[in-house]
This record gives sequence, structure tokens and C-alpha cells, in this order.
Amino acid sequence: MKIIPLFKVLSLTGLFVMSAAHAQLRVEVSGVGSNQLPIAVAAFADEGIAPQQITAIIRDDLARSGYFKLIEVGGAISETTAINFGDWKSRGAEALVVGSVQRLSDGRFDVRYKLLDTIKSSTLSGFALATPPANARLTAHRIADDIYEKLIGVRGAFATRVAYVTKAGNEYRLEIADADGEGVQVALRSNEPIISPAWSPDGTKVAYVSFEAKKPVVYVQNLITRERTVIANYKGSNSAPAWSPDGSKLAVSLSRDGLTQIYQVNANGSGLQRLTTTSGIDTEPQFSADGQFIYFLSDRSGGPQIYRMSAAGGEAKRVTFGGSYNITPRISPDGKTLAYISRREGKFQLYSLDLASGQEQRLSDTVKDESPSFSPNGRYIMYATESGRRGSLAVVSVDGKVKQKLTVQAGDIREPTWGPFMK
Repeated sequence: MKIIPLFKVLSLTGLFVMSAAHAQLRVEVSGVGSNQLPIAVAAFADEGIAPQQITAIIRDDLARSGYFKLIEVGGAISETTAINFGDWKSRGAEALVVGSVQRLSDGRFDVRYKLLDTIKSSTLSGFALATPPANARLTAHRIADDIYEKLIGVRGAFATRVAYVTKAGNEYRLEIADADGEGVQVALRSNEPIISPAWSPDGTKVAYVSFEAKKPVVYVQNLITRERTVIANYKGSNSAPAWSPDGSKLAVSLSRDGLTQIYQVNANGSGLQRLTTTSGIDTEPQFSADGQFIYFLSDRSGGPQIYRMSAAGGEAKRVTFGGSYNITPRISPDGKTLAYISRREGKFQLYSLDLASGQEQRLSDTVKDESPSFSPNGRYIMYATESGRRGSLAVVSVDGKVKQKLTVQAGDIREPTWGPFMK
């Protein structure tokens, strides 16, 4: 068995190419959902006083989701304006979004929004948020989340964040951005590789592997204080951190005792406990959403396949049987779907597996995929791939119908991980 694809820490050569300086992500969308809901998003009254155009952000979010058909709107409409529902129905809109922006005496902005059902001539939702200027974009994402939830029936994930790794010259950067690629912030810069970032469940920390000590070491970094804690720095390889759902522990892959095996450690680096003891390689652990199980990669059957065991260790059950090479397990938030990378006919592609029925589905058309990560609402999967010989990110809906590509203008980007819902 080839070991290199199993271990990111051993496959860094050629992972990154030269990239331009720090830049925003550019999002391209293709494909639509099986059913698109026609919606009109009117310009919010007086939104020109805000630092961000609220309605433009809302429209972009809804369009990017693939589940809405945007209906053209003329001028601005306030949430207090009397609505002629029959007129909007005749224009094909089944839902209408209206609102306004006002400046408060303390410098904040009062953003008011209302979601209307034009078919039933009724109000579906609405609220007001007093937001500081710096949070205008976040407020727009939260409105889009509410629209998505009320009309699709699933919590929206527009107000979440993503983390990924880029490289500029000899510098690697761990970057954090909004789910739409805006608001990029650099969490860590290093002249040595950074891999395998993983969000804590509360969204305040990121675990990752850094090579700054000339070997792979697992760190946890607080994104608010920037304080870092060494979680695993043992002899050999320290890799593949994954958080438990309650944030109290991490599963890691260590080769301290020989072959790489799976261990558990407290979030402060104490209490190391070995979970697997095999004559093969066990790595890439991932907790199930309920914390009861750990999915992981092992070559114990002769080739790399995905297994599941109790979070306390013990007997493991093989999960993947389609194809002879399946790696990088990621479990959906509801625990029903497994995403992973499968090599078939020389192509590394993103697949999903319905754990109840055993039905597989190939979700990507690219051929060098890696690092899948579910959105917190379980409706999308972000992954790294290659476009024009450069690393890029892609997002696909779990039914495979909606696809997005995220790129930087002239750079290489890898190792995505989608953050949790923020409170």
C-alpha cells in the first residue's frame, strides 16, 4: 500500500505552488437545486447610510445557495410599506423581502427586515437588529439565514466561517473568512507548512498541525486571544486533530509508539490515551456528532478503508466497501452521511455514503480532491481540489446539484474546514 496519500504530513512536496499576496476569495456558482423558490429581495430603505449594502449581500447569499430564483425588483421598499400581494404574485414572486436601515444615536445601525409570503398574503418572519458598523455584513448574513430557514426548512449557514491554508512565496498562512469568502483574517503565518485545521465546536479555537519545529506538532489556537497551546509534540508524527462534540477532547494520530495509531487527549494537552492497537496504520479520526463513535482510516484490511469504533476505543467495524481506496472520512452533522475521498480509475474524487442504505454517490467532477468538510447545517460539503494546476476550494450540495468554486486571483489554497454555527 502507498503510504503517502494516507498522511498529509508525508505528502507536502508539491502541495502548494507560488501564490500572490493575500486576497479575497472569488466565488463562482454553477447548477441549481431541484426546486428553486422565486423570491424578490427589495432594496432596504435608506441602506445607503450603512457601510455595506445589506440587500446585495442577502441576494448573493440566496443566489449562491442554488435554491432561490431571484425576481427583479424596482426601488426600495420599507418594512412599513403597504404591500400589494397580488402584484408580486403576478410577477412570479412567492416570497418578498423588505426592510430599512436607520442610524442610531450611538453610531450603530438599526436594520429592520420582514419576510412576506405573497401566496398567502402573510408575514412569515421579521426582526430588527442594532448592529455596529463593523457587523453590517454579519447582520445581512443573519437575515439570509432566517430567510433560508423559513423557506427551505433548514437552518442557514451564511453567517458561519471557514478556515483554510494558503501560501504566498515562502509563507504559509492559516486564514479565516466568512462563508462567502469575504472578511479574510490571517490567524497564523509561518515559513513552514500548516495543515489539517479543525474548528472547535464553539468556533473560538482552531486546532492544526504546524511544521515550525521542523516536525509535525499539533497546536490549538484561540482565535480571540491568539494564545496557542501545544496539544501533541511526541516522538515521530503528530497529526490529524479532530474535536469531540463537547470540545473537551481531541482525537489525534501519533506514531510515538511505532506505527501511526489513534489517541485521545484533553483539549489542554493532558490525559493522553491510546485508542487503537493494530499492526496497521490508523489515522484521520473524526468524532460522530453525538460523540459516541470515531470514524477513522485504516489499512488493516490490506488497503485504506474507513472504519468506525466506539469513542472509547475497542473493536472497529468497516464502513466503506465500494472501491479499494477510501480516505479522509467526514461525518455529517445529523450522523446519517459519510463524506470521503475515493480513488477510482486513478481519480481522487469526493463521494458520499448513506450509512443506513449503503448507497454511494459521487459528488465531484474534478480528479484531485481532498479534505472534505460539511457545512454545519449538513446541506453542503466544502473540499480542496485542483483547477488549472493550482489548488482551489469547491463547495457542492449533498445532492450534487449545486456547485461552487472558490479561488484566489493568483494563488494556491487548500485544507478547508467549515466552522460551526455561531451563537
